[in-house]
Amino acid sequence: MSGFYRRALSKKDKLTAEQCRELLAGACADITRLETVLDSLPFGILVCDEKHCLIQANKSALRLLPVSSPEGGPLWDLISDDHTSGFFSGILQSGLKIVEHEIDVNMQGHNRLLSISVHPLVEKRRITGSLIYIEDITEKRGREVRLRRAENLASLTTLAASVAHEIKNPLGAISIHLQLMQKTLQKNNIADDTTGKYINILNEEVDRLNRIVVDFLFAVRPMSLELREGNINDLITDMADFIRAELEQSGIRLFLELDETIQGTLIDERFMKQALLNLIKNAQAAMNGGGLLTIATMGSDSEVLIKICDTGVGISEENLKKIFEPYFTTRDNGTGLGLTIMYKIIREHQGDVSVDSQEGEGTDIEISLPVYQKKPNLITYKKPVENGVEK
Repeated sequence: MSGFYRRALSKKDKLTAEQCRELLAGACADITRLETVLDSLPFGILVCDEKHCLIQANKSALRLLPVSSPEGGPLWDLISDDHTSGFFSGILQSGLKIVEHEIDVNMQGHNRLLSISVHPLVEKRRITGSLIYIEDITEKRGREVRLRRAENLASLTTLAASVAHEIKNPLGAISIHLQLMQKTLQKNNIADDTTGKYINILNEEVDRLNRIVVDFLFAVRPMSLELREGNINDLITDMADFIRAELEQSGIRLFLELDETIQGTLIDERFMKQALLNLIKNAQAAMNGGGLLTIATMGSDSEVLIKICDTGVGISEENLKKIFEPYFTTRDNGTGLGLTIMYKIIREHQGDVSVDSQEGEGTDIEISLPVYQKKPNLITYKKPVENGVEK
């Protein structure tokens, strides 16, 4: 198409006014079509000239990047986010080719993960600028994380039978024989304080190992939920009354911000309380010197959201990717199964969990549960009857 316009321009002196108008109208139509195609793409396209000035951007790019103006000046001067601006400044001025570089961008209060590729714009074997490709991979990475968590739970399931047989049964035998040993020592009057202390330590360690095995088996066995329609606000209020005194002893203030308009959802109160308590216990451990724990609810026509926010030590970016993995823990006395069990319970409720945290700034955990959709009452259609016969 460009070749046609070049040939027409070479004969411009021979064209009539009407032919020039037709040529210009055709060029406008082609440009409009090209802009429509670019704006219809689900990924962002930015085009910069040799001086790195932005000369073209489609709608997806302007939606994904915090660009203050679509044209004029170097690209990095048009981006309000300092981190993103610095990234483009370094890459474009260095002339490097970048493929699928991942960068976090905050758009309207929401963190999005973008994949950015930068390629040279080549015309007649000469670099005339840069072509930037932007893709929002937030949901893609989220699906990968959920798949990895599901695979981790599946791998645990294959070990459940052998763990139950190889660990739990010997632990029971050890516990019984420790009790028999303690009774024998007392019966023969040869027990002393030191011996009793050692046996008590052994009993405590056996109990601790037994709890780990029980948690492990709970994490891998299929759950038998007794789902009933309920209001999550009522469950949170009851749980807050139960845990508030313990939190206050740790210097933690508990604040509830419950949306009274949320709809009902199907829950098993016993398991849901266990999931939320696991999160509260984690938050309590993260706020060793006291702090604020906020539990909030909000909802829409399709889901109910539960947010648990603490002002604790936060989670590093490296550990954030591992927190739902079995046996991963940063606590000296932790089993690494609390969040695994919590995640399993929420998934069994057809819900999902997301975590947003930064070191030194606390942690926000959001649980989404589907709204209970009651079956609509359909109007029964009755065929008209005439003279005892249906029409």
